[in-house]
Amino acid sequence: MGKPTGFMEYPRQDRVYAPVADRINNYQEFMIPLSEDVLNMQGARCMDCGIPFCHNACPVDNIIPDWNDLVYKGDWRRALEILHSTNNFPEFTGRICPSPCQEACTLNLEDEPVTIKTIEYSIIERGWAEGWIKPEIPAHKTGKKVAVVGSGPAGMACSQQLARAGHSVVLFEKNNRIGGLMRYGIPDFKLDKKVIDRRMSQMTTEGVEFRPNTHIGVDLQADKLLDEFDAVALCGGSEQPRDLPIPGRELEGVEFAMDFLRTNSRRVQGDDIPEDKFISAEGKSVVVIGGGDTGSDCIGTSTRHGALSVTQLEILPKPPEKENKELTWPNWPNKLRTSSSHEEGCERMWSVTTKRFVGEDGKLTGVVCAQVEWNQDEDGNWQMTEVEGSEFELKAELVTLAMGFLHPIHEGMLVQLGISLDGRGNVKGGTEGAGAYKTSVDGVFAAGDMRRGQSLVVWAIREGRQCARSVDEDLMGKSDLPR
Repeated sequence: MGKPTGFMEYPRQDRVYAPVADRINNYQEFMIPLSEDVLNMQGARCMDCGIPFCHNACPVDNIIPDWNDLVYKGDWRRALEILHSTNNFPEFTGRICPSPCQEACTLNLEDEPVTIKTIEYSIIERGWAEGWIKPEIPAHKTGKKVAVVGSGPAGMACSQQLARAGHSVVLFEKNNRIGGLMRYGIPDFKLDKKVIDRRMSQMTTEGVEFRPNTHIGVDLQADKLLDEFDAVALCGGSEQPRDLPIPGRELEGVEFAMDFLRTNSRRVQGDDIPEDKFISAEGKSVVVIGGGDTGSDCIGTSTRHGALSVTQLEILPKPPEKENKELTWPNWPNKLRTSSSHEEGCERMWSVTTKRFVGEDGKLTGVVCAQVEWNQDEDGNWQMTEVEGSEFELKAELVTLAMGFLHPIHEGMLVQLGISLDGRGNVKGGTEGAGAYKTSVDGVFAAGDMRRGQSLVVWAIREGRQCARSVDEDLMGKSDLPR
């Protein structure tokens, strides 16, 4: 390490947000970058800690201490090379990854972890600004054709790796634009879609053919892919939302979170969405059911619509403000996390169950809820019970159901291919050995949320890269692609 005592000499600094009053009037990104001098010092804070726990915590195995040190020394181009050696899309993870690496940082024992995510973001943006990022065109073509279905981070990573190996790759996407949930599920204020577009330009030059508006299993029979391509990689994500089948679910105003986010993002990105198809929170009392990232995105979007009020309900108890490091570090801890959208204005309620939706003339007017408490039974399992007499009603003209996803959509492609599923309804397939990422159908592979279940963008990138290597090995007998 160039500065072994850097962590003792330099205080932790990180990016900050633009003021709330400024940012809620648009859908632009609002992180304020750090200067190069500050970033040099932040890179110097990375300890020569012997065992870099950040490696184990990072699903794509980013070589974090190396590029931290290079940023400190001012060798940004070499830092970019090392960053790209494990991660196809640091511009995605540098914006929307929750950074398990920072939780595992040795300095996090003192709540002062290295600003890994900010340094990662800064390296990749410097690379684009300096023109260092060029297409990596293969010297030879293999003559093999591969179809990749689903253009989220898993599909994009898989496609890029296979194209660089010399295969002819066609990436199919059912929506009108490439990017999967990064395109329409994550609001533009968290991820500017130009970030996706510039990477697509690189991939096009490398040989990836994008085919949007092609829903495999609907517009094109899935078995046709097996006739036309030498291999197929399924990266379609986990899109079956968890529903809430309680009285009043049919009322107008009760919406799946992703439907709410998708229509908004499409309008922000220039699509003509008719008013009767657009889900607006303007002037409404909004209730978001679900305490995760999707729920947070619904809050930020509702605020930008001009919602009258926003309330977020979580059925689990309120997490502790601070974790017990002796019990949790270096693992991902359960603790209270407040997002930028929460800071913009939202009431948060914990240990609340939703009992029924109420309305008038078929339209939602309120949500009837109750407090719950959690206790362990004799076997140590947590059991939920409603607190007697705790029922209350919240005014609501819009409810978004943000309770996660169950598994991939089975109808259409998966049924047509006859793919075997695991006990959770995901595509069945392992990650190790000769059968890595292979499905029950010969020549068909699966990666990302479609295989592992709902997860993080960084896990999707990892699986896409590893799946590409398995496809390459299957087609060519060997592979030089990194795993």
